[in-house]
Amino acid sequence: MLRVGSSAACVACRSLVSNYMGVKFRIPLQKLHPLSRAIHHRYSGNNNPHRTPHRTAARYFTSMSRLPMRPVKPPPGSGGHRHQQQRNFWVARLAARLLRLRYILLGTAVGGGYTAKKTYEEWKDMLPDFSEYNWVIPDFVWELSENIDLDKLAKALPEMEEIAKLLPDFEKIGENFTFLKGLLSSGVSLGSEVKGVSGLHLLENSGDPALKATDSSTAAAHDVSDKQYKKSSDKEKIDQLQEELLRTQLKYQRMLERLEKENKELRKVVLQKDDKGIHQRKVKKSLIDLYSEVLDILSDYDSNYNTQDHLPRVVVVGDQSAGKTSVLEMIAQARIFPRGSGEMMTRSPVKVTLSEGPHHVAMFKDSGREFDLTKDEDLAALRHEIELRMRKSVKEGQTVSSETISLSVKGPGIQRMVLVDLPGVISTVTTGMASDTKETIFSMSKAYMLNPNAIILCIQDGSVDAERSIVTDLVSQMDPQGRRTIFVLTKVDLAEKNLASPSRIQQIVEGRLFPMKALGYFAVVTGKGGTGESIDAIKDYEEDFFQNSRLLRDGMLKAHQVTTKNLSLAVSDCFWKMVRESVEQQADVFKASRFNLETEWKNNYPRLRELDRNELFEKAKNEILDEVISLSQVTPQLWESILQKKLWERVSTHVIENIYLPAAQTMDSGTFNTTVDIKLKQWTDKQLPHKALEVAWETLQEEFARFMAEYKGKDQDDIFDKLKEAVKDESIKRHKWNERAMDSLRVIQHNALEDRSITDKPQWDAAIQFMEETLQSRLKDNESVIKDMVGPDWKERWLSWVNRTPEQHIRNETKKELDRLLKLHDDHTAYLASDEVTTVRKNLEGRGVEVDPVLIKDTWHQLYRRHFLQKALTHCNLCKRGFYYYQRHFVDSELECNDVVLFWRIQRMLVITANTLRQQLTNTEVRRLEKNVKEVLDDFGEDSEKKAQLITGRRVQLAEDLKKVREIQEKLESFIEALHKEK
Repeated sequence: MLRVGSSAACVACRSLVSNYMGVKFRIPLQKLHPLSRAIHHRYSGNNNPHRTPHRTAARYFTSMSRLPMRPVKPPPGSGGHRHQQQRNFWVARLAARLLRLRYILLGTAVGGGYTAKKTYEEWKDMLPDFSEYNWVIPDFVWELSENIDLDKLAKALPEMEEIAKLLPDFEKIGENFTFLKGLLSSGVSLGSEVKGVSGLHLLENSGDPALKATDSSTAAAHDVSDKQYKKSSDKEKIDQLQEELLRTQLKYQRMLERLEKENKELRKVVLQKDDKGIHQRKVKKSLIDLYSEVLDILSDYDSNYNTQDHLPRVVVVGDQSAGKTSVLEMIAQARIFPRGSGEMMTRSPVKVTLSEGPHHVAMFKDSGREFDLTKDEDLAALRHEIELRMRKSVKEGQTVSSETISLSVKGPGIQRMVLVDLPGVISTVTTGMASDTKETIFSMSKAYMLNPNAIILCIQDGSVDAERSIVTDLVSQMDPQGRRTIFVLTKVDLAEKNLASPSRIQQIVEGRLFPMKALGYFAVVTGKGGTGESIDAIKDYEEDFFQNSRLLRDGMLKAHQVTTKNLSLAVSDCFWKMVRESVEQQADVFKASRFNLETEWKNNYPRLRELDRNELFEKAKNEILDEVISLSQVTPQLWESILQKKLWERVSTHVIENIYLPAAQTMDSGTFNTTVDIKLKQWTDKQLPHKALEVAWETLQEEFARFMAEYKGKDQDDIFDKLKEAVKDESIKRHKWNERAMDSLRVIQHNALEDRSITDKPQWDAAIQFMEETLQSRLKDNESVIKDMVGPDWKERWLSWVNRTPEQHIRNETKKELDRLLKLHDDHTAYLASDEVTTVRKNLEGRGVEVDPVLIKDTWHQLYRRHFLQKALTHCNLCKRGFYYYQRHFVDSELECNDVVLFWRIQRMLVITANTLRQQLTNTEVRRLEKNVKEVLDDFGEDSEKKAQLITGRRVQLAEDLKKVREIQEKLESFIEALHKEK
């Protein structure tokens, strides 16, 4: 017999508790009661090698409970203390029975509750709240799993008086017994197996008289409860059991979430500490990151061999404002998308790669900046950046764009997958949208859903009538069998509140309301009606809603069909299943495509390297820059010669027609100089500087184009011609001459024209030569004009059989008459008098030629011009010996060579202007042009569409496809290898 408070009883009690709590105690054998040591040797000896001490102690305690109680002789002076000890011992045994009953109830609840996906080593954290039984279990029991101290255990046992005070509460124990018995006798199993029933029979059939006496006190309560339970209807039983089952499921779901949260924190700590270990390497090059890289490459791939991109993605489609963005944010656990009230916010596809990492961050594919999703300012900056990228991708006149924005989100506990958020499907085009917006969104959504391996996440707004949905018909067309569709009903809280019949929600999630079929149906709540709630607050609200919702209580929804957490797990599982089934087949397809491309290249371009568009652009860029640099190698003499020649060609007509001829025809030296000075000043102030800068700019363009043309023939390919031409045109278009140089150029030109001093004979001779060449050129042009007016002479008519036209015949007769007039008046003025015109006309009429006075004046102008130029050339020959008189300022009418001085002033101005422009060209403008060329090349290099327009041809496209296919195949092989390792 064991006494209350003995060491054996304590050890047996602790062994029993540790057996159910999963804690193994190692108690030194020397501290055991002698009787306990005997039992220990009996059950743990050589005859029982497989029995452990704690199991032996528990078994011993059970066997001891079946022994009949024998009276113990009280010690001397104890009196009636014997009955008090016996009652206290009953209380201790009853406490042990209740402790066993407690774990029987726990086993049944776990069997029928929520089946956890993950198992953990320490089951003590999964125990439910036993505050209802705190009046029975001492505080030390909760500390057994942490640290076992025998002295503390002994002190923690309650005194006999305290246990005795608890005896009147047997009624509460009876109620718990009645409830458990009712559950077991109803025939409804809460789990797959109830292993604790034997403990209940052990309690009821115990042969202990003392325990039977105790049980008899609760028999009446059992009978009353059983009668009441039998009188209740079957419907009430089912309702009660369902409510209890739901309560148990939700309780264990909360415990599982708490454990997952702790596990997330632990994994985060491990990932942060293991900077150089394998965990960190997985974060940098994780499986989902490898897969996302493949998808990014495929988004820009366009093959001519019908190699389609059939790699799995999760395509998120839904009606506008159905809650697509909110579902994605709940899965990503952050508010990462821009939001608007009824306005279209998603204007282009957004590819979101979700993966696990130590920190909750987001990053764009083409940017190195990390956005900390735990900080509000970074979240706001991320949303703003996404909105800017969307608006930038939309072309002018459009509302949506097909350009994909790639974003990666990492964080502890995030499910790994790749989602593509598409613009919401609309039924009506509103004001401000492009007319083809609806069709563009439809075609974009179809293009993504046509992928036979794409997982369609169909989002339906539960707060509106189901008949208003557009996306369900579209999804059913793309996946009529529902083999890759997951249906999500959002805003279930509003649906339950607004719908008169909640059974309609049940019809939706069971797939009986829509013709669309799906793999799974989920109901979620992704907001509380405001825009500022945090993700954690929404999760709590979602859990509280479903916990209290009659949708679960009445069995309309299953526990695994609710919350975004379960949705995220289901989508991730489906995604990876699809990936494993299809990725190797896709790798084989691209391998065959690579073989075809390589074969075509070998047959068509056997001696050329496989340069893609970017590599060809870099090669062309270097050549163009070399050609621009060659401009700086042009000699100053060549620059000045070109500039001087072009400037004179541009201004010679103005100098002859508007300055020289009007002044020279005055036949007066003073008037000549005065007229020349006035006209030169006007010319310099208004036209000459502008003309000079135009000439310089055109010269620079022509030289640049000439160098570009020289390099064209050096390359066997004409593949760079379009690019070079576009760079030249765009650079010249962007180049603006420095206008501040115009004022200084005007002063220089004015000073050059003001100087009349010819210092030496070579300058005089150069001026005469320049004047003579100019006059001869003009005389030649004049002779050509007269010849066209009068027609062929007699030689041409006889030798070439060409006749004059009637107009030419009239012109010829008029010319003869005017030539007689010039012979008679050699010093005639430039204009005919009216009487002279009448005389010429009458003379021609006398010969039978009718002529108009205007024709007479036009013919006279050309004839007098020829006559004047011939006289000027004669005077120029005379002035060759006039430098001596000019130098000594002799006055001689025959040798007043003012016209020579004018041409010397013009010539000197041309030389000085050419020198000034050359300095500006070589010192400033050539460098600015080089800078413009570099800027244009940089801009073209960043514009992939521009490069595709300017560098074209089958050779380029073939190299592009070959490079992409090789890269895709290599990435796929790396991903498949990593996928096999993860298995």
